[in-house]
Amino acid sequence: MDPNLKSYPLLSYVLSRLPSISSRLQSSPSSDTPFDLEQPPPIHAASSSTAPPPIVDQMPHLSHPKVLASMTHAIYDVAQTRSVIQTLGPRPDHESVDMAHHKLAEIDSNLSKSLEELVLSPRPEGVDQAEWRANLADKEQQIRQQAEQEKSMYKSILQLDEMHEAYGKLVKQAEERLVKIYEKAGEVADDSEPVEETNPEVVGILEEAQGKGLERVDLCGRKLRYLPEAFGKISGLLSLNLSGNQLEVIPDSLAGLEKLEELNVSSNLLESLPDSIGLLQNLKILDVSGNKLNALPDSICYCRSLVELDVSFNSLAYLPTNLGNELGNLERLSIYLNKLRSLPNSICKMRSLRFLDAHFNELRGLPNEIGRLTNLEVLNVCSNFSDLTELPETLGELINLKELDLSNNQIQALPDTFGRLDNLKKLNLEQNPLVIPPLEVVEQGVDAVKLFMAKRWADKLAEEERKSMIEVNEEEENGWLTRSTTWLKRSVSVVGETVSGYLGTAGPTDPILDEER
Repeated sequence: MDPNLKSYPLLSYVLSRLPSISSRLQSSPSSDTPFDLEQPPPIHAASSSTAPPPIVDQMPHLSHPKVLASMTHAIYDVAQTRSVIQTLGPRPDHESVDMAHHKLAEIDSNLSKSLEELVLSPRPEGVDQAEWRANLADKEQQIRQQAEQEKSMYKSILQLDEMHEAYGKLVKQAEERLVKIYEKAGEVADDSEPVEETNPEVVGILEEAQGKGLERVDLCGRKLRYLPEAFGKISGLLSLNLSGNQLEVIPDSLAGLEKLEELNVSSNLLESLPDSIGLLQNLKILDVSGNKLNALPDSICYCRSLVELDVSFNSLAYLPTNLGNELGNLERLSIYLNKLRSLPNSICKMRSLRFLDAHFNELRGLPNEIGRLTNLEVLNVCSNFSDLTELPETLGELINLKELDLSNNQIQALPDTFGRLDNLKKLNLEQNPLVIPPLEVVEQGVDAVKLFMAKRWADKLAEEERKSMIEVNEEEENGWLTRSTTWLKRSVSVVGETVSGYLGTAGPTDPILDEER
């Protein structure tokens, strides 16, 4: 996830005051000023002379020259790295990264197969063993070189993503350094919290937590605009409900709730989740639905105890690439009402997943290995409209699937393996231009659809078997004809040689008969 300007206000302010950067932008030969992730657009001289930036009003020590100079020195590495990152280009999206991982694995697999075939290839007759080994070594080198050439593009995508990831960590560390510098200058963070926003009930809960351990806190619908950092010190807390408020950020201090099992921050105004959420190792239920999230932090993958995850009703364009690799215990995943165009391939490794709701997105398909989710019971991918046009053949491997909603899409044919869904009880195919199965079959219900597709699959297998038998018979006939032809050629050759022996060999000569007359 690229650094967010609102997440690093101090860094943004200091970068905007660096003269080297300002002069560089002004002296750039290009007419188009590149977009800067951290630095806000330059403020016009007229406006800057009349009104200081809002952050200076909130943190007055920033106007002190020594404080600013110290901060400028502390982020020199960020300024240098940023210029390199800008040269390399924007960070690849998660779809590109996921595709690159998939392609690299595919190339490695093909490489292994090619090398195996090369090793098992027989040595031609008449070819010396040493010469054959040298030939194999040359071919192996060629195969490896070709594979490396194919992998280079995908490796560069991953390397660029890793550089942006490292840059994001660098930016976060720089912001932390700036905060410490400011605190040393005399600013105390707790004193800057607006008193009027401190809810009396929140204060009471914090006071109660000091006297005895609290396990559950319910602050649903209290119109809270911020949550005090002190909440992260309620070490025994198991359940925290902050839904239905006006929270714009979640404090990093919540990472201190090591025993927390349930966290509900649904229906707030959150635009991002803190990276520290990955430290909640015992978290089992996380509900962040109904916010303004554009992305999830990659660190959410470290919440390996998660059983239920609800990120619905946000603006997510992608999911973390490694989500499925880490969340092996997840049973329910709700990602509906977002802007997802694809699901990461790793989601197919969620062997415990029983419920997957991805309706009202922009999905263009499902992962090819979706059939590996053998415990899945409910799958809802309805209302992806014109984007979802086909389903993978592996859908038929979802042996425990009971409910399937494919309505409001553009699916024309169900996969041939559909008839293998023996446990399917509920099926919705409305508002699809289905051809296979035909509409009259669909109207008869789920059992009729399964029977039709099962018969179609059986007919297809029978047809393939028939074609295979024809090919085998043709090969046998061609083999017999070849053997017969070879035998006939050999016979003719032998007879020809015999006849030549009788007719072509000269007998003993008689000198008298050969005497010239």
